[in-house]
Amino acid sequence: MNIRYEFTNGEISEIEVDETLGGLLVELDRQEYNNDHKETHRHVSLDGLDYEGALFASPDDPAAEVLRQEDAPRLLRAMEALSPSQRELVRRVYFKRERIVDIARTEGLTKQSIHKRLGRTLKN
Repeated sequence: MNIRYEFTNGEISEIEVDETLGGLLVELDRQEYNNDHKETHRHVSLDGLDYEGALFASPDDPAAEVLRQEDAPRLLRAMEALSPSQRELVRRVYFKRERIVDIARTEGLTKQSIHKRLGRTLKN
């Protein structure tokens, strides 16, 4: 029976072994595969999870995160009270972090007019 080994550097080597020894090696490989499969089936591997994802979200300031979560419903209600154009302006300035100068340029207005519109919107 021939046993094939593949090394990490990509090199492949085959050796000829006795039939009983070869059967034993094949059986051990099968048991190792089954054990690995059983362990990964019952447990979640932390290597496979995204460290910065939702499972491990860790804000730098937990108190600020709690306040942000408490303010979210109030912010949503305030946004719903605005007109669509005002909502869009708030979204662009505060959520997309666009500069007022860039917004004015795309809308063909002056920086001051956008700044005044933003002030009126925040007052609302």
